[in-house]
Amino acid sequence: MEAPPPPPPPPPHGSATPALPKHTDLSSEQLSFLHQHFQTPKDLPHKAPLLLSELDRNCFDLDRDLIALQTILAKSCVSWISHSFEAKSDARRLNHDLQNLSLLTSQHGIGSKRFHRVLAKELPQLTQKVLRIEAIRSYVETTLKLEALVGDLEDAVLCFMNCQTSIMFSAKLSKSSLSNEFGTKHEKLLQAIKAMNDIEDKLVDLVVLQPHWHHLLKSVDARVEKNLTIVRPQVSADHRSLLISLGWPPKLSLSKVEGGHISDLPNPLVIMEGEKRKTYSNSFISLCALQHFQIRREKRQSNRLEQEKCNIRLWAIDELVSPIASRMEHHFSKWVDQPEFMFALAYKITIDFIEGIDEVLQPLIDRARLVSCSAKEAWVSAMVQILSRFLETRLFSSLADQYNDKHMKVEVIPSWLHLIDLLLTFNKQIQSLVSLEICHFLTESDRFQGLSRGISLLTMFCDRPEWLKIWAKIEMKNAYKKLKAELQDHKSWNVDSKLQAGFLPDTERGHYILSTREDHKAPFIAESALKIAWEMIDRCQTMPAVLPRIQFIRSTAVRFLWYFLKVLLLRYKGTEIDSENLNDDALGRRCILINAARYIEFRLQQWSDSVDFLEMKVAENDCKNPRNVGNIDHNCFFEEEIKSLCELETNWLMDIIAVILRQFETLSWDYVKQAKHLQQEVSVASNLAVSVDFVDALDALKSHLHALEMTLNPKDFLDLWRSLAEGLDHFIFFSNIFAEIQFYANRVNQFETDIQALFSVFKSYCVRPEAFFPNIRKGLKLLKVNKERGK
Repeated sequence: MEAPPPPPPPPPHGSATPALPKHTDLSSEQLSFLHQHFQTPKDLPHKAPLLLSELDRNCFDLDRDLIALQTILAKSCVSWISHSFEAKSDARRLNHDLQNLSLLTSQHGIGSKRFHRVLAKELPQLTQKVLRIEAIRSYVETTLKLEALVGDLEDAVLCFMNCQTSIMFSAKLSKSSLSNEFGTKHEKLLQAIKAMNDIEDKLVDLVVLQPHWHHLLKSVDARVEKNLTIVRPQVSADHRSLLISLGWPPKLSLSKVEGGHISDLPNPLVIMEGEKRKTYSNSFISLCALQHFQIRREKRQSNRLEQEKCNIRLWAIDELVSPIASRMEHHFSKWVDQPEFMFALAYKITIDFIEGIDEVLQPLIDRARLVSCSAKEAWVSAMVQILSRFLETRLFSSLADQYNDKHMKVEVIPSWLHLIDLLLTFNKQIQSLVSLEICHFLTESDRFQGLSRGISLLTMFCDRPEWLKIWAKIEMKNAYKKLKAELQDHKSWNVDSKLQAGFLPDTERGHYILSTREDHKAPFIAESALKIAWEMIDRCQTMPAVLPRIQFIRSTAVRFLWYFLKVLLLRYKGTEIDSENLNDDALGRRCILINAARYIEFRLQQWSDSVDFLEMKVAENDCKNPRNVGNIDHNCFFEEEIKSLCELETNWLMDIIAVILRQFETLSWDYVKQAKHLQQEVSVASNLAVSVDFVDALDALKSHLHALEMTLNPKDFLDLWRSLAEGLDHFIFFSNIFAEIQFYANRVNQFETDIQALFSVFKSYCVRPEAFFPNIRKGLKLLKVNKERGK
């Protein structure tokens, strides 16, 4: 490292300090350059040698770059000229041959070797050389154009960096000087950004038209990146200095914050006027324009040529948030044991500035051509990230470590749940600030994966799956605790009194479209279980990533529903019914369990039909089968749970039907199997009554059906009595009663009376009950025909 040159000798004693030269021929830019480096005449003897050495060094570097460029250009020109001379000679020779083609044809014939050599060899070679020369010419022209654009960029960046920020914001300058200085620097910055965009336009065309020129692309990208790394830090520093001069950020009143009350904070962006407003607007637009160029550049480099939604993060908004973040974190660190104050402060600051930011900055963003970017969204997202970082590093990491310690696990659960409750409440409040304007234009997937990704505190659980598992386990323990309290209340298995007593209007008894718990005659515990499950589902709705959300729901709500299904199954097994001593109360308890399962199945199907669960199921299928992306088959999210519930309901209904049929068979054994009534004399003229051996079976059947109608939901009761009718039809028809009764023609009328009594049991549930006994109906017709023949 070279030592700095020695300072110049002081002027002789008594001599006057030389004044700056005054020359009327100097341009404004030259005068501005001199004023930047020599504020007073006293600076001339001290700063002039340093400035001269720096200018000599810059000139030397520029001369070296110019010589290198001239060398490269000369080599390219020589190469192009040599190919041009060679192609020119070939063209002349071919032209001579073509001119004498008729002579060749007449002298040597069309099939001569000379003729074929010209057409088959020399002409294609010339075509290839012409195309090669055209490609070289195009490459050289493109290179020269890019070199000129990059040169313009480097000149603009150099002029921009020569404008010192310290002078721009110096208190010694007047307002007019400040405005002029900033105007000059802003103009140079816009020139640099325009040059960057012009270069980017050319590079985008090259990617599409000449992708094999990757060396040229890399070379230009490297030079643009070098200038970008120089410009962006300086632009950001200038913007931060400007914000400080405007009084940003406003001071937080610590006493009022700790007292639980936060006063309204003044917004310097709203109250600035005149030159300050103009200066800030230009600085903001410059930073946004620079980001717009960076977005274009990154999109090209990652081969994403399609239009995409702009990133929710804005550099200019980050500059506003950065100084506030340090002050907020200072307060957060004092409230580790009182996290509700953190959320209150973050929400208060966000909402106090959001309207001003939207009114002042959104028009500037639109002028900077940042399409689809919202100042309000960017502000909210940045504020959320401040709180998210603090929660992640200071609170959740500590709680996770304590949970993994078996001695601290029980103690940390209430703190974890309390923090999650505050987090979810804050999420809903903060998302409501931005979702009202855009929710009608975005799909659910866009809202979760785009907007919510930036403004959801649950993002930390997407990035930390081990924390997601801890949260799911804690939610499950809390759900078990709630369900246990509900199960201890015996009234939870009750149904509404009017439903149990059967006090329903006649118009509702035929209503099979079930939509509510009352329609299903389900117990209160079924609604409570579904409510607990839905609360866990709802707690992860603002989680931006789909797969973590699916994992959380599978680990909490779905697992809890399986647990409740086991509760139903154990309670069903504890309710014993016997065909010899069939109790209507026992049937009612089993019917309540069937109603609960039916209601849960109905609600799970409703949930699965919603757009959110359909999208989650498709994403889950795509994750399991990457080759079949977008498959919508088997798109029921709760498919396995619904299938298991249907099997339980079917099996339980079949158990009840089997028990009732066995009891009917037992009570009607003498009538159907032994047929003792056939040997008794019956007077044809007497009024026939139901056979004594058949009365008990019919009374028991009627009593059970009435009890089932009062307790079982209409849909399952419909299936039950029809299945009972089918079973009775099969049982009676295939018994020996039809084989025996044909030998006792006078007993046909009695049998018909008994069967009509059986039909009347089902009369309350349909208009023509005999339609559900097809075998018995056919058998009666045959008996009547045989009776007529016997007469």
